[in-house]
Amino acid sequence: MIALPAGPDFGLSGRRALVTGGSSGIGLAAAVALGRAGAHVSVAARRGAELEALCEAMRAERIDCEALVLDVTDSGAVDRTLDARAPFDILVNSAGMNRPKPLAELTDDDIDAVVQLNVKSTFYTTRAVARRLQAAGLPGSIINVSSQMGHVGSPRRSLYCASKHAVEGMTRALAWELGPARIRINTVCPTFIETPMTAPMFAAPGFRDWVCERIALGRVGTMPEVMGAIVFLASEASSLMTGSALMLDGGWTAA
Repeated sequence: MIALPAGPDFGLSGRRALVTGGSSGIGLAAAVALGRAGAHVSVAARRGAELEALCEAMRAERIDCEALVLDVTDSGAVDRTLDARAPFDILVNSAGMNRPKPLAELTDDDIDAVVQLNVKSTFYTTRAVARRLQAAGLPGSIINVSSQMGHVGSPRRSLYCASKHAVEGMTRALAWELGPARIRINTVCPTFIETPMTAPMFAAPGFRDWVCERIALGRVGTMPEVMGAIVFLASEASSLMTGSALMLDGGWTAA
């Protein structure tokens, strides 16, 4: 009789997850997906009222969650907050922003704000979570929400592209550094997704058509289409993946 291989394990029961930028958009979707898969989820963002409303809705589904008011651009606050908690097995770095402008119109404030949130805060939270896991001798999975723009260029997005290319480089380097400690780190790279952050972009005349013309599937993405990838990378189903970029771009980068 043929011995059949065991199937992949997508369950996260007993795992502790931290999701930054979790009060809206992809971060919110990631928090819900991880919670539904069985993880205890700490949802971090600066807006306390929105976090509490989210956790109330999650608890109504019997998802175990914590609202964590935290400014991830403050490295000291990140260290103090995470050092006071048990290690997180899963980290989703979803906090991010975009200020699309032509190069000549970018201000120093634009550059500082995008780099601070998209790059430096990812370093801060990853450092704090990895340090706690290594001290406890525990494995973990770190998921950086990157973008297709971390692999290509685009007009008016030099700053955003630079920040996401930095996240991709960081992820690849840390895969080698953290691999011996059994800590995996990967990115998810969505195309344009229907979120509150992208709504003003899609309101601009012709922008949706411009985007869809560059996506092989001919449409933008939705938040549920990101949720499966988050659970996959957080779970043992992806146990052989580290330093990888999981493209959720509808074929944009295949051209």
